[in-house]
Order: sequence, then structure tokens, then C-alpha cells
Amino acid sequence: MSSNHSLPNTMKSIICHGPEDYRLEEHDTPRPGPGEVVVKVQSVGICASDLKCYLGAPLFWGDENREGYCQAPVIPGHEFVGKVVALGEGAGEKYGLALGDHAISEQIVPCHTCRYCKRGQYWMCMPHDIYGFRQKTFGAMADYIRFPANALNYKVPDTIPVHHAVYIEPLACAIHAVQRANIELDHTVVIAGAGPLGLGMIAAARLKNPRLLIALDLNDDRLEVAKASGSDIGLNPARMDVIDEVRNLTEGYGCDVYIEATGHPAAVEQGLHMICKLGTFVEFSVMREPVTTDWTIIGDTKELNIHGAHLSPGCYPIAISILEKELLPMDSIVTHRLPLDSFQDGIDLVASGDRSIKVTLEP
Repeated sequence: MSSNHSLPNTMKSIICHGPEDYRLEEHDTPRPGPGEVVVKVQSVGICASDLKCYLGAPLFWGDENREGYCQAPVIPGHEFVGKVVALGEGAGEKYGLALGDHAISEQIVPCHTCRYCKRGQYWMCMPHDIYGFRQKTFGAMADYIRFPANALNYKVPDTIPVHHAVYIEPLACAIHAVQRANIELDHTVVIAGAGPLGLGMIAAARLKNPRLLIALDLNDDRLEVAKASGSDIGLNPARMDVIDEVRNLTEGYGCDVYIEATGHPAAVEQGLHMICKLGTFVEFSVMREPVTTDWTIIGDTKELNIHGAHLSPGCYPIAISILEKELLPMDSIVTHRLPLDSFQDGIDLVASGDRSIKVTLEP
């Protein structure tokens, strides 16, 4: 191990023991093996999926239909940026990293041996070791985090403030969702949800230059941030019939592309009625509960293209470039920067949703 930073034996960490059972505890500080990197965490985001894990969503804790994904006890946190403080043998050369660099790691650490990895589809890796949920990939809600040898790591330019760089992960996910939408120049695009992911989708969709880009959200303040991020129009479903309004804006046809980024079942139903025939519906959200809808709309009525979007393959360099170019109002997006000790306050802010957009912790 090479290092110019004396690593302590233990570190402050948030440990997920189960739903609504997250504790601030001491944990062994990680050390790098060959090809591994240890960074001092500078900022870590609290994602909507972190909240749903905290609240006990079946995806993470299982039910009669599935095994839970979360392997507690585990350190949460998959949105992060840090400073390189230790490099295992060969890691610096492999990743182009040096001590003192700001660095980030893609949220999934692929196995490189399963069918999906061998096909180049690493973001669907069968073991699916995502930071913050799995025993092999402890997350960044701690003083330090280790990037395993199979990780996909990137240097972050010093020109990007660390409290902006923490947004690279959700922005990269947003870019992938927009890529899945196959947006054309004459399209009307609706993005449901102007939270951290939706705002990133708006910025990415703006670069596709659609005919009309519409943001939907129940919070008028977020709709203002959406306009600053690139939307042409912001509509609040609590104030109007947004399905009728989108139809009025499109000569009765409906939108060509609908991207769902709210995580609420009602937004799925809304999108299916709002979208035009032969349109493309992209589903990104982690739903806390099952969604029931009329599938006839998808097939016999409209012949829709239904695309899922998961993680961010190949999108981290694009996200870094977007932040370098200052194409997003980051000081309006990162609304709260809290110390690690205040993690419960951060979770509560994300849960309420009315006073924050992106909440971060700074160990």
C-alpha cells in the first residue's frame, strides 16, 4: 500500500442494520489490496432508493415474491466523491489516479465473469454488487470507502466543487434514461418528477433539442429549477389536468416520450394516458409498492415502446463533462449539506420532499 495519509484503525460510519434501523457506529477503516483504492469521503448523497431501503421496500428486504437485495449490516451510500488517500499495488496506473486526486467510482462493481459482463452489459451484472447495499461493496456514508479491484473508477477534475461532484452518479443515471428514450428533434418530451434524477434528465434531454420539453412536479419551486435546467414548461398536476394540457400542446396527440422519475404509481397511469400512439415510455424509478394499470393501453390501444432504465453504463464521463460545463444550476439542486452525524435529519428531509432536492452528508 502506498499512502501519504495515515489511516486510522477505525472510522465513523452509518450502519444499516435493517429497515428504520440505521446507527452511527465505529467501523474498521478499509485498507487497499492489489488494484484497490481507498478515498477519504468528502460528500455522499442520500438517494430516493436509500430512503426506500430505509423504509423497508420489498426490493431491498424481500417479500413472498422475491429475496431482499440489501445485505445488512452494511454501510449505505452509492452517490459519493472523495480524495484518494491510499492506492493498492497497480491501482494508480490502472485508473490514472494519484494520491490527493478527487475520485469517483461507478455505483456497481461488476464481476466481469457473468454472462452480462462478458457481453459488455456490465450494468446488469448477475451478482450486482452496488455500493451501499452489498457485503462486498460497503458504501460511502463513512469517513472512508474502498473501491474494490473490479471497480470502474474515474478522476474528477478539481474544477468541479466536491458538493457538485457528488451529483455525478444521479446525473449519469439520468443520462442513461434519456438515452433509452431515443429522443428525436420533433418530439414532445415529458419528464415526470423534478427531483435530482428528473432534473438531470431534463438537462440531458435539453441536449437532444426536442421540439418541446415539459417537466411535471407537485412542487412549484422544483419546477422553477427544472426551467433553469432546460425545460420549456413546468406543469403541476395538483393545479391542472396535465394530461389534457399536454394533449392541448400537441394538437391532441400527446407526448412522444414520457420518462417516469417520481417513484409514484400514479405517475405511471398518468404517463400511459398522456403519451401518444407509438410513443416511448421510459421507467426509471424504484417503486415502493406494486403498480397496477391497464396493459391494453400498451399493446392494442397505442403500441407503445416500454423501456426500463437501470444505472448508468458509459455515462460517468458524460456526466463529468456536463458538470464541467456548468450546464445545471447546481447550487439550486444541492439544497442541503449536513454532517455525517446528522444522517437522520437528512433521511427525514428526503422523506418529506418539500424542503429539499439533493441532500448530502459530508463526513
